[in-house]
Amino acid sequence: MNIKSKFWDRVRDLRKKQGLSQEKLAEKCKLHRTYIWIIERWEKNVCLENIEILAIALEVEIKDLF
Repeated sequence: MNIKSKFWDRVRDLRKKQGLSQEKLAEKCKLHRTYIWIIERWEKNVCLENIEILAIALEVEIKDLF
């Protein structure tokens, strides 16, 4: 399993544990819902700024996403 798949599996797990749809997570992050869908499917790399935004939205530390 590569680093992207590990990262997005963790984000998806946290999102689901919090009962958030991809759309609701996107709203919390102020990102487009299709962006969340694309990156959860490992089709696009995520920038450092968006990793921080995701951590804040999921209420975890950045290190907890890895």
